[in-house]
Amino acid sequence: MISCIAVDDESLALDLLEDNISQIPFLKLVKRCNDVFEAIDIMQKGKIDLIFLDIQMPGLSGIQFLKTLSGQNKPMIIFVTAYDHYALEGFNLDVLDYLLKPVSFERFLKASHKALDYSEIRKKSEDSGYESYFFVHSEYNLVKVVTQEITHIEGLKDYIKIHLQVGERPIITRMSIKSMEERLPSAKFLRIHKSFIVNIDRIISIRKNRIRTIRAEIPIGDSYSETLNKLISKSSAN
Repeated sequence: MISCIAVDDESLALDLLEDNISQIPFLKLVKRCNDVFEAIDIMQKGKIDLIFLDIQMPGLSGIQFLKTLSGQNKPMIIFVTAYDHYALEGFNLDVLDYLLKPVSFERFLKASHKALDYSEIRKKSEDSGYESYFFVHSEYNLVKVVTQEITHIEGLKDYIKIHLQVGERPIITRMSIKSMEERLPSAKFLRIHKSFIVNIDRIISIRKNRIRTIRAEIPIGDSYSETLNKLISKSSAN
Protein backbone atom coordinates (compact mmCIF):
# COMPACT_ATOMS: atom_id res chain seq x y z
CA MET A 1 0.00 0.00 0.00
CA ILE A 2 1.30 3.45 -0.97
CA SER A 3 0.45 6.20 1.50
CA CYS A 4 -0.12 9.53 -0.24
CA ILE A 5 -1.26 13.10 0.25
CA ALA A 6 -2.83 15.50 -2.24
CA VAL A 7 -1.70 19.14 -2.13
CA ASP A 8 -3.67 21.83 -3.98
CA ASP A 9 -5.17 25.20 -3.05
CA GLU A 10 -8.32 24.53 -5.10
CA SER A 11 -11.08 22.46 -3.45
CA LEU A 12 -12.41 21.17 -6.78
CA ALA A 13 -8.96 19.87 -7.75
CA LEU A 14 -8.65 18.12 -4.38
CA ASP A 15 -12.10 16.56 -4.84
CA LEU A 16 -11.02 15.10 -8.17
CA LEU A 17 -7.73 13.81 -6.77
CA GLU A 18 -9.49 12.22 -3.80
CA ASP A 19 -11.99 10.53 -6.10
CA ASN A 20 -9.26 9.17 -8.39
CA ILE A 21 -7.18 7.92 -5.47
CA SER A 22 -10.19 6.15 -3.95
CA GLN A 23 -10.55 4.06 -7.13
CA ILE A 24 -6.98 2.71 -7.03
CA PRO A 25 -6.60 -0.16 -4.54
CA PHE A 26 -2.88 0.28 -3.83
CA LEU A 27 -3.20 3.99 -2.92
CA LYS A 28 -4.18 5.20 0.54
CA LEU A 29 -5.00 8.90 0.92
CA VAL A 30 -3.69 10.05 4.30
CA LYS A 31 -4.75 13.69 3.95
CA ARG A 32 -5.82 16.34 1.45
CA CYS A 33 -3.86 19.53 2.02
CA ASN A 34 -4.68 23.09 0.98
CA ASP A 35 -1.03 24.23 0.99
CA VAL A 36 2.49 22.87 1.43
CA PHE A 37 2.67 23.95 5.10
CA GLU A 38 -0.15 21.56 5.91
CA ALA A 39 1.70 18.89 3.90
CA ILE A 40 4.88 19.48 5.92
CA ASP A 41 2.91 19.02 9.15
CA ILE A 42 1.48 15.69 7.93
CA MET A 43 4.94 14.47 6.83
CA GLN A 44 6.33 15.18 10.30
CA LYS A 45 3.68 12.93 11.85
CA GLY A 46 4.34 9.84 9.72
CA LYS A 47 5.90 8.42 6.57
CA ILE A 48 4.37 9.55 3.28
CA ASP A 49 5.35 7.59 0.16
CA LEU A 50 3.81 9.77 -2.55
CA ILE A 51 2.69 13.38 -2.99
CA PHE A 52 0.30 14.58 -5.70
CA LEU A 53 1.47 18.18 -5.84
CA ASP A 54 0.15 21.36 -7.46
CA ILE A 55 2.78 23.94 -8.48
CA GLN A 56 1.29 27.42 -8.32
CA MET A 57 0.02 27.95 -4.77
CA PRO A 58 0.07 30.96 -2.44
CA GLY A 59 2.83 31.21 0.16
CA LEU A 60 5.16 28.52 -1.13
CA SER A 61 4.98 26.95 -4.59
CA GLY A 62 5.22 23.25 -5.30
CA ILE A 63 8.65 23.79 -6.91
CA GLN A 64 9.96 25.65 -3.85
CA PHE A 65 8.57 22.95 -1.55
CA LEU A 66 10.15 20.18 -3.61
CA LYS A 67 13.58 21.84 -3.38
CA THR A 68 13.39 21.56 0.43
CA LEU A 69 13.03 17.77 0.29
CA SER A 70 16.11 15.56 0.38
CA GLY A 71 17.37 12.18 1.51
CA GLN A 72 16.81 8.58 0.48
CA ASN A 73 13.31 8.49 2.02
CA LYS A 74 12.09 11.53 0.11
CA PRO A 75 8.51 10.91 -1.08
CA MET A 76 7.81 10.27 -4.73
CA ILE A 77 6.38 13.37 -6.38
CA ILE A 78 3.74 13.58 -9.12
CA PHE A 79 3.00 17.12 -10.25
CA VAL A 80 -0.64 17.86 -11.05
CA THR A 81 -0.79 21.32 -12.61
CA ALA A 82 -2.48 23.49 -15.22
CA TYR A 83 0.87 24.78 -16.51
CA ASP A 84 3.11 22.86 -18.90
CA HIS A 85 6.13 25.21 -18.80
CA TYR A 86 7.40 23.73 -15.51
CA ALA A 87 7.94 20.28 -17.05
CA LEU A 88 11.70 20.60 -17.62
CA GLU A 89 12.34 21.95 -14.13
CA GLY A 90 10.18 19.18 -12.71
CA PHE A 91 12.16 16.44 -14.42
CA ASN A 92 15.42 18.07 -13.32
CA LEU A 93 14.09 17.79 -9.77
CA ASP A 94 13.36 14.07 -10.29
CA VAL A 95 9.57 14.19 -10.21
CA LEU A 96 8.07 10.81 -11.05
CA ASP A 97 5.44 12.17 -13.44
CA TYR A 98 3.87 15.43 -14.65
CA LEU A 99 0.10 15.55 -15.09
CA LEU A 100 -1.66 18.43 -16.82
CA LYS A 101 -5.13 19.47 -15.65
CA PRO A 102 -7.74 18.38 -16.44
CA VAL A 103 -6.34 14.90 -15.82
CA SER A 104 -8.17 11.89 -17.24
CA PHE A 105 -8.52 8.87 -14.97
CA GLU A 106 -6.60 6.76 -17.51
CA ARG A 107 -3.62 9.11 -17.33
CA PHE A 108 -3.86 9.28 -13.52
CA LEU A 109 -3.88 5.48 -13.32
CA LYS A 110 -0.77 5.26 -15.51
CA ALA A 111 1.09 7.69 -13.23
CA SER A 112 -0.02 5.74 -10.15
CA HIS A 113 1.28 2.46 -11.60
CA LYS A 114 4.59 4.19 -12.25
CA ALA A 115 4.68 5.06 -8.54
CA LEU A 116 3.88 1.44 -7.64
CA ASP A 117 6.73 0.14 -9.84
CA TYR A 118 9.17 2.64 -8.39
CA SER A 119 8.19 1.85 -4.79
CA GLU A 120 8.78 -1.87 -5.43
CA ILE A 121 12.22 -1.09 -6.84
CA ARG A 122 13.00 1.00 -3.77
CA LYS A 123 11.91 -1.82 -1.45
CA LYS A 124 14.02 -4.41 -3.30
CA SER A 125 17.07 -2.17 -3.06
CA GLU A 126 16.53 -1.78 0.69
CA ASP A 127 16.17 -5.57 1.12
CA SER A 128 19.29 -6.38 -0.95
CA GLY A 129 21.47 -3.64 0.52
CA TYR A 130 21.96 -1.95 -2.85
CA GLU A 131 20.01 -1.25 -6.00
CA SER A 132 20.29 -3.98 -8.65
CA TYR A 133 18.83 -1.40 -10.98
CA PHE A 134 17.52 2.14 -10.77
CA PHE A 135 15.91 4.81 -12.93
CA VAL A 136 17.28 8.15 -14.08
CA HIS A 137 15.71 10.97 -16.07
CA SER A 138 17.13 11.19 -19.59
CA GLU A 139 15.61 13.01 -22.57
CA TYR A 140 12.27 13.44 -20.77
CA ASN A 141 12.03 9.70 -20.01
CA LEU A 142 12.66 7.55 -16.96
CA VAL A 143 15.41 5.19 -18.15
CA LYS A 144 16.19 1.92 -16.37
CA VAL A 145 19.88 1.34 -15.57
CA VAL A 146 21.04 -2.16 -14.52
CA THR A 147 23.82 -1.57 -12.01
CA GLN A 148 26.08 -4.41 -13.13
CA GLU A 149 25.89 -3.34 -16.78
CA ILE A 150 27.64 -0.06 -15.95
CA THR A 151 31.31 -0.02 -17.03
CA HIS A 152 32.08 3.49 -15.83
CA ILE A 153 30.53 6.89 -15.16
CA GLU A 154 31.88 10.17 -16.46
CA GLY A 155 31.16 13.52 -14.81
CA LEU A 156 30.42 16.59 -16.96
CA LYS A 157 29.73 19.57 -14.67
CA ASP A 158 25.99 19.29 -13.86
CA TYR A 159 25.54 16.09 -15.90
CA ILE A 160 26.92 12.57 -15.93
CA LYS A 161 27.37 9.99 -18.68
CA ILE A 162 26.56 6.40 -17.67
CA HIS A 163 28.54 4.06 -19.94
CA LEU A 164 27.15 0.53 -20.28
CA GLN A 165 28.50 -2.80 -21.53
CA VAL A 166 25.91 -2.89 -24.29
CA GLY A 167 24.57 -0.13 -26.50
CA GLU A 168 26.31 2.49 -28.57
CA ARG A 169 25.31 5.60 -26.62
CA PRO A 170 25.83 6.36 -22.92
CA ILE A 171 22.87 7.53 -20.84
CA ILE A 172 23.14 11.25 -20.07
CA THR A 173 21.31 12.57 -17.01
CA ARG A 174 21.39 15.74 -14.92
CA MET A 175 23.11 14.70 -11.70
CA SER A 176 26.44 15.35 -9.97
CA ILE A 177 29.02 12.59 -9.98
CA LYS A 178 29.13 12.83 -6.17
CA SER A 179 25.39 12.10 -5.96
CA MET A 180 25.83 9.04 -8.18
CA GLU A 181 28.83 7.88 -6.16
CA GLU A 182 26.70 7.98 -2.99
CA ARG A 183 23.97 6.00 -4.73
CA LEU A 184 26.19 3.16 -5.98
CA PRO A 185 27.42 0.27 -3.77
CA SER A 186 30.96 1.09 -2.59
CA ALA A 187 31.91 -2.59 -2.71
CA LYS A 188 31.37 -2.61 -6.48
CA PHE A 189 32.17 0.92 -7.66
CA LEU A 190 35.30 2.98 -7.12
CA ARG A 191 35.95 6.70 -7.64
CA ILE A 192 39.32 6.85 -9.42
CA HIS A 193 39.28 10.45 -10.64
CA LYS A 194 37.32 13.62 -9.91
CA SER A 195 35.42 12.94 -13.16
CA PHE A 196 35.26 9.12 -13.22
CA ILE A 197 33.74 6.20 -11.30
CA VAL A 198 34.54 2.67 -12.47
CA ASN A 199 32.77 -0.65 -11.95
CA ILE A 200 35.43 -2.83 -10.31
CA ASP A 201 34.06 -5.97 -12.01
CA ARG A 202 34.52 -4.34 -15.43
CA ILE A 203 38.22 -3.48 -15.03
CA ILE A 204 40.29 -5.36 -17.63
CA SER A 205 43.74 -4.05 -16.79
CA ILE A 206 45.63 -1.36 -14.85
CA ARG A 207 48.79 0.22 -16.23
CA LYS A 208 50.62 3.11 -14.58
CA ASN A 209 48.03 5.86 -14.22
CA ARG A 210 45.27 4.40 -16.40
CA ILE A 211 42.52 1.79 -16.08
CA ARG A 212 41.14 -0.06 -19.09
CA THR A 213 37.56 -1.31 -19.30
CA ILE A 214 35.73 -2.85 -22.24
CA ARG A 215 34.62 0.66 -23.19
CA ALA A 216 37.49 3.03 -22.53
CA GLU A 217 40.83 3.90 -20.96
CA ILE A 218 40.23 6.00 -17.86
CA PRO A 219 42.82 8.19 -16.10
CA ILE A 220 43.58 7.65 -12.41
CA GLY A 221 43.67 10.87 -10.42
CA ASP A 222 46.68 11.41 -8.14
CA SER A 223 44.49 11.82 -5.06
CA TYR A 224 42.68 8.52 -5.79
CA SER A 225 45.71 6.29 -6.48
CA GLU A 226 46.11 5.25 -2.83
CA THR A 227 42.52 3.91 -2.72
CA LEU A 228 43.13 1.97 -5.91
CA ASN A 229 46.43 0.54 -4.59
CA LYS A 230 44.63 -0.72 -1.49
CA LEU A 231 42.08 -2.45 -3.71
CA ILE A 232 44.83 -4.11 -5.75
CA SER A 233 46.68 -5.22 -2.59
CA LYS A 234 43.47 -6.67 -1.14
CA SER A 235 42.74 -8.56 -4.37
CA SER A 236 46.30 -9.92 -4.52
CA ALA A 237 46.06 -11.15 -0.94
CA ASN A 238 42.90 -13.09 -1.78
